[in-house]
Amino acid sequence: MSGVALTVGLAVLIGVSLGLLGGGGSILAVPLLVYVAGLEAKEAIATSLLVVGVTSAVAVLPHARAGRIRWRTGLIFGLAGMVGAYGGGRLAALIPAGILLTGFALMMLATATAMIRGRRRAEGATAEATSELPLLRVVADGVVVGLATGLVGAGGGFLVVPALALLGGLPMPIAVGTSLVVIAMKSFAGLAGYLSSVQIDWGLAGAVTVAAVVGSLLGGRLAGRIPENVLRRMFGWFVVVMGVFVLAQQVPRPVLASPWLWCATSAVGGAAVALLACRIARRRPVAVPATTV
Repeated sequence: MSGVALTVGLAVLIGVSLGLLGGGGSILAVPLLVYVAGLEAKEAIATSLLVVGVTSAVAVLPHARAGRIRWRTGLIFGLAGMVGAYGGGRLAALIPAGILLTGFALMMLATATAMIRGRRRAEGATAEATSELPLLRVVADGVVVGLATGLVGAGGGFLVVPALALLGGLPMPIAVGTSLVVIAMKSFAGLAGYLSSVQIDWGLAGAVTVAAVVGSLLGGRLAGRIPENVLRRMFGWFVVVMGVFVLAQQVPRPVLASPWLWCATSAVGGAAVALLACRIARRRPVAVPATTV
Protein backbone atom coordinates (compact mmCIF):
# COMPACT_ATOMS: atom_id res chain seq x y z
CA MET A 1 0.00 0.00 0.00
CA SER A 2 1.39 3.41 -0.97
CA GLY A 3 2.12 6.08 1.61
CA VAL A 4 -0.78 8.25 0.41
CA ALA A 5 -3.29 5.39 0.50
CA LEU A 6 -2.12 4.34 3.96
CA THR A 7 -2.33 7.95 5.15
CA VAL A 8 -5.91 8.31 3.90
CA GLY A 9 -6.89 4.97 5.46
CA LEU A 10 -5.42 5.84 8.85
CA ALA A 11 -6.98 9.32 8.68
CA VAL A 12 -10.29 7.70 9.60
CA LEU A 13 -8.88 7.41 13.14
CA ILE A 14 -8.58 11.20 13.30
CA GLY A 15 -12.32 11.57 12.79
CA VAL A 16 -13.14 8.69 15.13
CA SER A 17 -11.17 10.41 17.88
CA LEU A 18 -12.96 13.73 17.35
CA GLY A 19 -16.37 12.08 17.16
CA LEU A 20 -15.83 10.06 20.34
CA LEU A 21 -13.85 12.39 22.59
CA GLY A 22 -14.10 15.85 21.05
CA GLY A 23 -10.34 16.04 20.57
CA GLY A 24 -7.17 14.22 19.63
CA GLY A 25 -7.35 14.96 15.91
CA SER A 26 -4.05 16.80 15.61
CA ILE A 27 -2.33 14.43 18.02
CA LEU A 28 -2.96 11.74 15.41
CA ALA A 29 -2.77 13.89 12.27
CA VAL A 30 0.67 15.45 12.68
CA PRO A 31 2.65 12.18 13.20
CA LEU A 32 0.58 10.54 10.45
CA LEU A 33 1.38 13.29 7.94
CA VAL A 34 5.05 13.48 8.93
CA TYR A 35 6.00 9.81 9.28
CA VAL A 36 3.57 8.13 6.86
CA ALA A 37 2.83 10.78 4.23
CA GLY A 38 6.39 12.13 4.39
CA LEU A 39 5.47 15.81 4.72
CA GLU A 40 7.77 18.39 6.26
CA ALA A 41 6.90 19.26 9.86
CA LYS A 42 5.43 22.71 9.17
CA GLU A 43 3.46 21.50 6.14
CA ALA A 44 2.10 18.60 8.22
CA ILE A 45 1.02 20.94 11.01
CA ALA A 46 -0.70 23.30 8.57
CA THR A 47 -2.45 20.39 6.83
CA SER A 48 -3.55 18.95 10.17
CA LEU A 49 -5.18 22.27 11.07
CA LEU A 50 -7.23 22.13 7.86
CA VAL A 51 -8.23 18.50 8.38
CA VAL A 52 -9.16 18.95 12.05
CA GLY A 53 -10.99 22.23 11.40
CA VAL A 54 -13.27 20.79 8.71
CA THR A 55 -13.83 17.52 10.60
CA SER A 56 -14.73 19.34 13.82
CA ALA A 57 -17.18 21.59 11.97
CA VAL A 58 -18.96 18.50 10.63
CA ALA A 59 -18.80 16.63 13.94
CA VAL A 60 -20.45 19.53 15.78
CA LEU A 61 -23.76 19.07 13.94
CA PRO A 62 -25.14 16.07 15.88
CA HIS A 63 -24.09 17.70 19.18
CA ALA A 64 -25.94 20.88 18.17
CA ARG A 65 -29.10 18.91 17.34
CA ALA A 66 -28.92 17.20 20.75
CA GLY A 67 -28.46 20.51 22.61
CA ARG A 68 -25.00 19.60 23.92
CA ILE A 69 -23.32 22.96 23.13
CA ARG A 70 -22.91 26.12 25.23
CA TRP A 71 -22.79 28.54 22.32
CA ARG A 72 -21.82 31.70 24.26
CA THR A 73 -18.95 29.97 26.05
CA GLY A 74 -17.81 28.17 22.91
CA LEU A 75 -17.88 31.26 20.69
CA ILE A 76 -16.02 33.47 23.19
CA PHE A 77 -13.44 30.75 23.88
CA GLY A 78 -13.15 30.18 20.14
CA LEU A 79 -12.68 33.86 19.27
CA ALA A 80 -9.97 34.22 21.92
CA GLY A 81 -8.42 30.98 20.70
CA MET A 82 -8.43 32.25 17.10
CA VAL A 83 -6.35 35.26 18.13
CA GLY A 84 -3.84 33.01 19.91
CA ALA A 85 -3.84 30.43 17.09
CA TYR A 86 -3.21 33.02 14.39
CA GLY A 87 -0.34 34.48 16.40
CA GLY A 88 1.04 30.99 17.01
CA GLY A 89 0.88 30.16 13.32
CA ARG A 90 2.80 33.33 12.41
CA LEU A 91 5.32 32.78 15.21
CA ALA A 92 5.91 29.20 14.05
CA ALA A 93 7.54 30.53 10.86
CA LEU A 94 10.41 31.80 13.04
CA ILE A 95 10.98 28.56 14.96
CA PRO A 96 12.96 25.55 13.65
CA ALA A 97 10.90 22.49 12.74
CA GLY A 98 12.78 20.30 15.23
CA ILE A 99 11.80 22.56 18.11
CA LEU A 100 8.17 22.54 16.94
CA LEU A 101 8.08 18.73 16.85
CA THR A 102 9.73 18.53 20.27
CA GLY A 103 7.11 20.89 21.64
CA PHE A 104 4.43 18.82 19.94
CA ALA A 105 5.72 15.63 21.60
CA LEU A 106 5.80 17.27 25.03
CA MET A 107 2.24 18.52 24.44
CA MET A 108 1.19 14.96 23.61
CA LEU A 109 2.70 13.60 26.83
CA ALA A 110 1.10 16.33 28.95
CA THR A 111 -2.37 15.84 27.49
CA ALA A 112 -2.03 12.04 27.67
CA THR A 113 -1.26 12.33 31.39
CA ALA A 114 -4.44 14.36 31.89
CA MET A 115 -6.45 11.77 29.94
CA ILE A 116 -5.10 8.82 31.94
CA ARG A 117 -5.66 10.54 35.27
CA GLY A 118 -9.22 11.42 34.27
CA ARG A 119 -11.41 14.41 35.00
CA ARG A 120 -13.22 13.62 38.22
CA ARG A 121 -15.19 16.84 38.50
CA ALA A 122 -16.34 16.56 34.91
CA GLU A 123 -17.46 12.98 35.40
CA GLY A 124 -19.41 13.91 38.49
CA ALA A 125 -21.18 16.83 36.82
CA THR A 126 -24.84 16.53 36.02
CA ALA A 127 -26.60 17.16 32.78
CA GLU A 128 -28.55 19.98 34.40
CA ALA A 129 -25.47 22.24 34.60
CA THR A 130 -26.40 25.04 32.23
CA SER A 131 -24.43 28.07 33.41
CA GLU A 132 -21.95 29.74 31.08
CA LEU A 133 -18.35 30.07 32.23
CA PRO A 134 -16.65 33.25 33.58
CA LEU A 135 -15.86 35.64 30.73
CA LEU A 136 -12.32 36.73 31.66
CA ARG A 137 -11.17 33.20 32.44
CA VAL A 138 -12.65 31.92 29.19
CA VAL A 139 -10.82 34.61 27.21
CA ALA A 140 -7.48 33.99 28.97
CA ASP A 141 -7.69 30.21 28.59
CA GLY A 142 -8.77 30.60 24.97
CA VAL A 143 -5.74 32.72 24.05
CA VAL A 144 -3.28 30.34 25.75
CA VAL A 145 -4.79 27.19 24.23
CA GLY A 146 -5.04 28.90 20.85
CA LEU A 147 -1.37 29.90 20.94
CA ALA A 148 -0.40 26.27 21.59
CA THR A 149 -2.64 25.12 18.75
CA GLY A 150 -1.15 27.56 16.28
CA LEU A 151 2.43 26.77 17.23
CA VAL A 152 2.42 22.98 17.14
CA GLY A 153 -0.91 22.06 15.58
CA ALA A 154 -2.05 20.33 18.78
CA GLY A 155 -3.65 21.11 22.09
CA GLY A 156 -7.21 21.34 20.75
CA GLY A 157 -9.81 19.15 22.37
CA PHE A 158 -7.58 17.60 25.02
CA LEU A 159 -6.86 21.06 26.40
CA VAL A 160 -10.24 22.64 25.64
CA VAL A 161 -12.37 19.85 27.11
CA PRO A 162 -10.61 19.84 30.51
CA ALA A 163 -10.71 23.65 30.58
CA LEU A 164 -14.45 23.72 29.93
CA ALA A 165 -15.23 20.81 32.23
CA LEU A 166 -13.05 21.74 35.20
CA LEU A 167 -13.50 25.51 34.98
CA GLY A 168 -17.28 25.54 35.26
CA GLY A 169 -18.16 21.92 35.97
CA LEU A 170 -19.82 21.37 32.60
CA PRO A 171 -20.96 17.79 32.00
CA MET A 172 -18.58 15.84 29.79
CA PRO A 173 -21.00 15.53 26.80
CA ILE A 174 -21.55 19.31 26.83
CA ALA A 175 -17.83 20.01 27.21
CA VAL A 176 -17.10 17.70 24.25
CA GLY A 177 -19.76 19.31 22.04
CA THR A 178 -18.67 22.84 22.94
CA SER A 179 -15.01 21.97 22.37
CA LEU A 180 -15.74 21.03 18.76
CA VAL A 181 -16.93 24.59 18.09
CA VAL A 182 -13.72 25.95 19.63
CA ILE A 183 -11.48 23.49 17.77
CA ALA A 184 -12.99 24.36 14.39
CA MET A 185 -12.55 28.11 14.97
CA LYS A 186 -8.98 27.82 16.27
CA SER A 187 -7.90 25.41 13.57
CA PHE A 188 -9.00 27.71 10.76
CA ALA A 189 -7.29 30.68 12.42
CA GLY A 190 -4.07 28.73 12.91
CA LEU A 191 -4.23 27.61 9.27
CA ALA A 192 -4.54 31.23 8.15
CA GLY A 193 -1.37 32.03 10.05
CA TYR A 194 0.51 29.16 8.41
CA LEU A 195 -0.64 29.91 4.85
CA SER A 196 1.58 32.98 4.75
CA SER A 197 4.69 30.78 4.84
CA VAL A 198 3.67 27.16 4.03
CA GLN A 199 2.40 25.51 0.84
CA ILE A 200 -0.21 22.75 1.24
CA ASP A 201 -0.75 19.72 -0.98
CA TRP A 202 -4.47 20.35 -1.44
CA GLY A 203 -5.13 16.99 -3.10
CA LEU A 204 -3.69 15.05 -0.16
CA ALA A 205 -5.31 17.41 2.33
CA GLY A 206 -8.71 16.95 0.68
CA ALA A 207 -8.46 13.15 0.67
CA VAL A 208 -7.36 13.03 4.32
CA THR A 209 -10.16 15.44 5.28
CA VAL A 210 -12.85 13.32 3.61
CA ALA A 211 -11.56 10.19 5.39
CA ALA A 212 -11.50 12.03 8.73
CA VAL A 213 -15.07 13.28 8.24
CA VAL A 214 -16.22 9.70 7.58
CA GLY A 215 -14.42 8.65 10.75
CA SER A 216 -16.10 11.41 12.77
CA LEU A 217 -19.52 10.10 11.73
CA LEU A 218 -18.46 6.60 12.77
CA GLY A 219 -17.11 7.94 16.06
CA GLY A 220 -20.39 9.70 16.74
CA ARG A 221 -22.27 6.41 16.30
CA LEU A 222 -19.86 4.59 18.62
CA ALA A 223 -19.85 7.30 21.28
CA GLY A 224 -22.75 5.87 23.22
CA ARG A 225 -21.55 2.26 23.05
CA ILE A 226 -18.03 2.48 24.51
CA PRO A 227 -17.49 3.59 28.14
CA GLU A 228 -15.82 7.00 27.93
CA ASN A 229 -13.48 6.32 30.85
CA VAL A 230 -12.16 3.10 29.31
CA LEU A 231 -11.71 4.64 25.89
CA ARG A 232 -10.03 7.78 27.25
CA ARG A 233 -7.45 5.81 29.24
CA MET A 234 -6.71 3.44 26.36
CA PHE A 235 -6.27 6.37 24.00
CA GLY A 236 -4.15 8.14 26.62
CA TRP A 237 -1.62 5.30 26.70
CA PHE A 238 -1.63 5.22 22.91
CA VAL A 239 -0.81 8.94 22.86
CA VAL A 240 2.01 8.34 25.35
CA VAL A 241 3.58 5.82 22.95
CA MET A 242 3.23 8.20 20.00
CA GLY A 243 4.62 11.11 22.02
CA VAL A 244 7.68 9.12 23.04
CA PHE A 245 8.17 8.04 19.42
CA VAL A 246 8.00 11.61 18.09
CA LEU A 247 10.30 12.82 20.87
CA ALA A 248 12.80 10.05 20.11
CA GLN A 249 12.96 11.18 16.48
CA GLN A 250 14.38 14.51 17.66
CA VAL A 251 17.21 12.92 19.67
CA PRO A 252 20.61 12.93 17.87
CA ARG A 253 21.44 9.54 16.33
CA PRO A 254 24.68 9.03 18.35
CA VAL A 255 22.66 9.42 21.53
CA LEU A 256 20.08 6.91 20.32
CA ALA A 257 22.87 4.41 19.63
CA SER A 258 24.16 4.61 23.19
CA PRO A 259 23.72 1.31 25.11
CA TRP A 260 23.25 3.32 28.31
CA LEU A 261 20.15 4.95 26.82
CA TRP A 262 18.61 1.60 25.92
CA CYS A 263 19.40 0.18 29.38
CA ALA A 264 17.79 3.19 31.04
CA THR A 265 14.78 3.03 28.72
CA SER A 266 14.30 -0.69 29.42
CA ALA A 267 14.51 -0.08 33.17
CA VAL A 268 11.98 2.75 33.05
CA GLY A 269 9.67 0.75 30.78
CA GLY A 270 9.84 -2.29 33.06
CA ALA A 271 9.13 -0.16 36.11
CA ALA A 272 6.15 1.44 34.38
CA VAL A 273 4.69 -1.95 33.43
CA ALA A 274 5.21 -3.25 36.99
CA LEU A 275 3.55 -0.15 38.46
CA LEU A 276 0.57 -0.50 36.10
CA ALA A 277 0.22 -4.18 36.99
CA CYS A 278 0.25 -3.35 40.71
CA ARG A 279 -2.43 -0.72 40.26
CA ILE A 280 -4.63 -3.13 38.31
CA ALA A 281 -4.11 -5.82 40.97
CA ARG A 282 -5.09 -3.42 43.76
CA ARG A 283 -8.29 -2.43 41.97
CA ARG A 284 -9.36 -6.00 41.16
CA PRO A 285 -10.93 -7.82 44.12
CA VAL A 286 -9.34 -11.15 44.91
CA ALA A 287 -11.65 -14.06 45.59
CA VAL A 288 -10.80 -15.66 48.94
CA PRO A 289 -11.78 -19.32 49.26
CA ALA A 290 -14.09 -20.07 52.12
CA THR A 291 -12.50 -21.91 55.04
CA THR A 292 -14.12 -24.57 57.09
CA VAL A 293 -14.12 -24.43 60.86
